[in-house]
Amino acid sequence: MLDHVFTDAIGALRDALEAALLERIAADEHFQHDLLTGDTTWETSYGLPGEDTPARVRADITLDWPTWSQSAFRTWLRSEEPDEDPRIEVSIVLRVQHLTILPEPDDVMASLPDESAPIGGTRLGRTAPTVETAYTDHLEAIGHAIEFGFEGSYELDDKTLTDGSQLDDHFAAMGVWIASMLVRLGDLPLEYRT
Repeated sequence: MLDHVFTDAIGALRDALEAALLERIAADEHFQHDLLTGDTTWETSYGLPGEDTPARVRADITLDWPTWSQSAFRTWLRSEEPDEDPRIEVSIVLRVQHLTILPEPDDVMASLPDESAPIGGTRLGRTAPTVETAYTDHLEAIGHAIEFGFEGSYELDDKTLTDGSQLDDHFAAMGVWIASMLVRLGDLPLEYRT
């Protein structure tokens, strides 16, 4: 098993999501390393318990460990002072799908906050919505989806790098927050395909 701050962060977030009773969509989980750039990425998806497959509401989560963060982390491991603290780029996309009627983005956006719960001293900022329509071969609309992203950087300071339990504390609130956002979206009066 890898013993690395990035895999520790993945474990902390996974534990937080499962403690919030969300169900992992296993087919959508990926751990990738880009051989050209050196970036490492973990992607996963979670839904509410008991949802059909595919889920009506889901959270697509991405943690990215850029090459420069790995360099800064290695500098810190050598007991040297890095130019910048290493960072994990975090993206959470909340998606509502299989809709029969295209929702008004304003109505859905009104149910979501401008920022996420804190991850340590960081909050993720909400991005503009994306609306999607699926068509048949005859160009008849058969379904719609809308999604909102929350993006930001989680900075790993010296205290967090020294004491790995800080990761658990920092990511614990994220599981509850993601679960509450999925419940909030699932409670909207939207029409779904059956």
